[in-house]
Amino acid sequence: MEQVNEDSPKQIIIQEVNSKSELRKFIHLPSAIHKNHSNWVPPIYLDDWTFFNPEKNKSFIFCDTILLLAYRNQKVAGRIMGIIHHKYNEKHGEKRARFAFFETWNDDEVAAELIRSVENWALDKGMERMIGPLAFSDKDPQGFLIEGFNEPSVIASNCNFPYQVELLEKNSYSREVDLVVFKIHIQQQIPEFYLRIYERALRNNSGLQLLEFTSRNKVRPYIHPVLRLLNATYTDIFGFIPLTEAEMDDFANRYLFLINPRFIKVVVNENNEVVAFLIAMAHIGEGIQEAKGYLFPTGIFRIFAAARRSKQLNLLLVGIQPEFRGKGLDALMGVKMLESAQNQGKTIIDSHLILEHNTKSRAELERMGGVVYKRFRVFGKDLK
Repeated sequence: MEQVNEDSPKQIIIQEVNSKSELRKFIHLPSAIHKNHSNWVPPIYLDDWTFFNPEKNKSFIFCDTILLLAYRNQKVAGRIMGIIHHKYNEKHGEKRARFAFFETWNDDEVAAELIRSVENWALDKGMERMIGPLAFSDKDPQGFLIEGFNEPSVIASNCNFPYQVELLEKNSYSREVDLVVFKIHIQQQIPEFYLRIYERALRNNSGLQLLEFTSRNKVRPYIHPVLRLLNATYTDIFGFIPLTEAEMDDFANRYLFLINPRFIKVVVNENNEVVAFLIAMAHIGEGIQEAKGYLFPTGIFRIFAAARRSKQLNLLLVGIQPEFRGKGLDALMGVKMLESAQNQGKTIIDSHLILEHNTKSRAELERMGGVVYKRFRVFGKDLK
């Protein structure tokens, strides 16, 4: 695909990514755009090369995709990815395309050309609506930041300038769904009400056992059971599609080496079947910044060092089997997570993204003293 806007005073060309050199430009463009953006955290580039490789990322199997680069005056000026997730569309009876990894400088013309190109691609595929930023699933960065621009960026979430929101709105995109992020200050004493729920959960769930870990090798046997429970409990989450067994391995390889096993809590029944889990990780943004996105030769040590000295713990995933909800398992895992956080010197918890209308999760976080400090928005537009 190559499209030229000849009316622009400086010619804009939209070109599909079809080579390794073009993919390199696509992957590394944000580092130029965000060069002076103090809160921006580069991706882990080794991870990006795997993510955008259809032979390694199993999510491509169920999707039509396109990667586009914009050139202004022969210089790379923007990028965007288009995704049609057939499996998700079939499940929800939709004809929707997604855009993701949308990056430009503050340039109305380049943004409009990129957006128009990915919309035309989606229309040619029979789609009726475009939403984004949203990639293959809700586990990928989703939504543009609309509140909390002065806060540090957290892994698996977008970091954007305010103008990127404005560029979408200028192209007739409006709110599809909002997601909020809570900040919780870890108190020296665990709240009394939480301890009471914890004690009651211990008494009333005698057949259950809470597992804690100090070794990643001991975590590995529980990866697939945990992610199968994730599949069962996240069915109604916006943008979620169940992980295949192969995708579970990809997901684990992507994140497990970064997670201190002490921040993984699993509840099993008498048959050692997983009925609940809670996973968090230390904030590593500063380490990735110091490593400039490269794990080798020394980047991995910078990232691990940042995790140790960081005062922030980022929640990633939580799931409880429906028949065990309301029995205090959230408090059971939560108290142990707070204890681990205190032992590791953490003072702040970031909740990660929660759907704005998820009143139950919001109420739980508010009860622990959490306040919303970031808001993200997924945008939508009907295609004509």
